[in-house]
Amino acid sequence: MNKTIFCDIDGTLLKHQGGLYPITQNKPELLPNVIDTISTWKEKDYKIILTTGRPESMRKLTVEHLDSVGIFYDILIMGLPRGERIIVNDSKPDGTKTATAINLVRNKGFTEEHFLI
Repeated sequence: MNKTIFCDIDGTLLKHQGGLYPITQNKPELLPNVIDTISTWKEKDYKIILTTGRPESMRKLTVEHLDSVGIFYDILIMGLPRGERIIVNDSKPDGTKTATAINLVRNKGFTEEHFLI
């Protein structure tokens, strides 16, 4: 069964730089194992939806940052609030759960276990 991955950008894929001004002034810094993890997801034909609290006015810069470090994705959702993000989904009739949450430590990147999602 194909999966949809909703993945935050700053602190998860790119180093969190502490606010919007540093994002506009500094080069993006790729976190460990990001490209390997995303490549594995794409090989499994997962849909990758990137999410961010960056405002819509930063879309062009955000796309440039993602392109410059080789991050590919299917959809980019901008302007989310900084608070908790909750996914609500139904279970399959056989009881199979269809939603999972993974919280990574900020700026640490992925580990090999994340390839297996």
